[in-house]
Amino acid sequence: METVKGFRDYTGKEALKRAKIKKILIETFEKYGFFPAETPIIEYESFVKGNNQNDEVISDIFKLKDKGNRKLALRYEPTFQLKRISKDKRLPFRRYQIAEVFRDEPVSSNRFRQFTQCDVDIIGSNIRNEAEVLKAFSEIFDKLGIEIKIYINNRKLLNEILDKEKIKNKEQIIREIDKLDKLSESEVKKNLKKYKADQLLKIFKNKKDFFKKYKEYEDIESLMNYCKIFGIEVNFLPSLARGLSYYNGSIFEIKTKGMKETIAAGGSYLTNNIQSTGISMGLERVSKIAKLSLEGIRAIIISINQEKEAIMLAENLRKNGVSCFILDKISKALDYANKEFVPYVIFVGKEEVSKKKFKLRDMKKGKEKLLSLKQLANSL
Repeated sequence: METVKGFRDYTGKEALKRAKIKKILIETFEKYGFFPAETPIIEYESFVKGNNQNDEVISDIFKLKDKGNRKLALRYEPTFQLKRISKDKRLPFRRYQIAEVFRDEPVSSNRFRQFTQCDVDIIGSNIRNEAEVLKAFSEIFDKLGIEIKIYINNRKLLNEILDKEKIKNKEQIIREIDKLDKLSESEVKKNLKKYKADQLLKIFKNKKDFFKKYKEYEDIESLMNYCKIFGIEVNFLPSLARGLSYYNGSIFEIKTKGMKETIAAGGSYLTNNIQSTGISMGLERVSKIAKLSLEGIRAIIISINQEKEAIMLAENLRKNGVSCFILDKISKALDYANKEFVPYVIFVGKEEVSKKKFKLRDMKKGKEKLLSLKQLANSL
């Protein structure tokens, strides 16, 4: 039976890759002083919508009702739930979350209806924290073997530009500008012309020094200076808008070659009237391009009528951190190892048991050697 359109199963190497990415994320997030959080997948529809009812993403939420006819919705991102879980917490409240989110929207090769969002947020933040979350994600992408470019802008600067140009409908204009990486420049210009705002595209093409005349550019400079201290390179992009209306300060996007879509993004916003900042990435997109050596099962133990000894060997190896399991037939075990990329097989027969040495075969090189239990554990 097929899955519902926009939903997927993950098994084998793909699942292993996702698990390894999650492990890297958790290790890095915790190293940077973030604590884990878990929140419900289902919330009241009114809570999900919050004050962002005009945002495009809100129109894509999955709606449902329970037997009590209550209006509910699936979580579309974990950020809005911070309003509840951060309330009355000691500040700064630093949390990370790796959570399934849902969007009832058209499906493409890099866009699904269910995906895993990986977030870090700091409630009670400053500009140094904005640089810090960018540094954490920069380190993650380095570990994943992904070359990135970080782009930054500031909503306050965008608003100042719009005010100086006497442009109204600011939220709508920002949503149109945000489409620059999805539509052609001529299409965006046509849309902006309806609001008499098409001159913005010409302004955005100016070099960095041009924007120093705006007061709010100070925050851009401050963020760039902190990023320099943290040892990461960022690129000021005046046309960067981020469509969500709740952003009130710095905004950022991370991109990579070979993928049109953004692989991580975020910015600063208010949570319960407290200045906050955060960034998130979609696991599915990142998993497609991550360069990781994948090794799940380290060895298969082949029991040749030596059940007890094979079990004892497996238990000893597991105590030494070696992932393994037992199969009974030689041909089946070798075939499994070849097809599932298991690097080693260990033969446990009558001769091996009597010698207290076990034959280890390297499946890639085809070489074999007899090793004691201690040598075997060290070798693996």
